[in-house]
Amino acid sequence: MINDLLENIKKFLPFIEELRRRLYTSAVVFAFVFIGGFFSTGLVIKHFVSTFHIEGVTITTTSPFQLTDLAVDLGIFFALIVTIPLAIFQIYSFIFPGLNKREQKLLLLSIPICLLLFVFGFIFGAAILFFAFKIIAKINESLGILNIWDISSYLSQIFITSALLGLLFQFPLILTGLIKLGLFGVSALKKKRHFAWLVVFIITSLLPPTDGLSLIAMSLPMIFLYEITIFVNRKPVFLPVEIKMDKPE
Repeated sequence: MINDLLENIKKFLPFIEELRRRLYTSAVVFAFVFIGGFFSTGLVIKHFVSTFHIEGVTITTTSPFQLTDLAVDLGIFFALIVTIPLAIFQIYSFIFPGLNKREQKLLLLSIPICLLLFVFGFIFGAAILFFAFKIIAKINESLGILNIWDISSYLSQIFITSALLGLLFQFPLILTGLIKLGLFGVSALKKKRHFAWLVVFIITSLLPPTDGLSLIAMSLPMIFLYEITIFVNRKPVFLPVEIKMDKPE
């Protein structure tokens, strides 16, 4: 029995070694991107402040070592942004040979769609936040309140919220996978669409900012993607037609 177990382990050793090599590659890329992101913090902040400049808002630091902490956060953020897609690609490449041709086509199609959804969600989230912050700054000025914003909080809110929204935009692919596995049916998604819309609003409300306008603006694209997912995965219904043939006399 022990010999059989050892034989089975030996069979899987090449696959385990291949997976270890791919994960090691992802870890090395994470380290290099982190270092690059850490030392490029100055350029990122300059570009960030000029791009997201709001009239009447002063961006400040609140401690001598705040930029160092910010550099660490930016390094980790950029490393995750690069490494997560790479790790997913490595896993896809690992399981790719074991798939049939149809599954391979679906897998290859899902990779660019995944990246496009994330980029679209990130850019859309950053634009909505910038618009919301401009409104907040004007409201503060009308109340006689000075807009002195902390650089770490300002930058992290935009980057983290935009990245989370980019991840939330991946749900059409997840939902499509569940449909293909037979765990969900398109008809059930149609019947429960109002419940799904409510879930979308609840999840989006957890992202900053919490004003109603931003909530609606960030929720509508997700509802649109939900409806697109239903449309893409719909199956045409063919009604059976009974053909009667007269018997020869």
